[in-house]
Amino acid sequence: MTLFRPMILIVVLMIAAPAWADGFLSGSDDVPLAPGLTEITGSGLVFDTPQGRIVEAYAQGPVASAAVLGFYAQALPQLGWTRQSDGRYRRDDEILGIEVTAESRGLSVHFTLSPE
Repeated sequence: MTLFRPMILIVVLMIAAPAWADGFLSGSDDVPLAPGLTEITGSGLVFDTPQGRIVEAYAQGPVASAAVLGFYAQALPQLGWTRQSDGRYRRDDEILGIEVTAESRGLSVHFTLSPE
């Protein structure tokens, strides 16, 4: 019974993920796309190496930097990521970098996922 409750919580979080995210990044089914962001199709890359996967993706949208960083600060720990510093998360042997840049057309976000 003790293991049953955490497993139910994990299943509920996995089912609820699309409700609080606007999908997931291409090449990574475990990095959600923050509300208000749209991935720039064809601008990234996905590459598998013996050490692990390398994913690079870009998104943009008319959202505030604080809203995007706040979203990831709340959402990523629920998916097993540990915050290392602003815009840098770690899970197992992977590092996720999130770099936000304010531009004239809105916010631009650069995601990098690579083996440690």
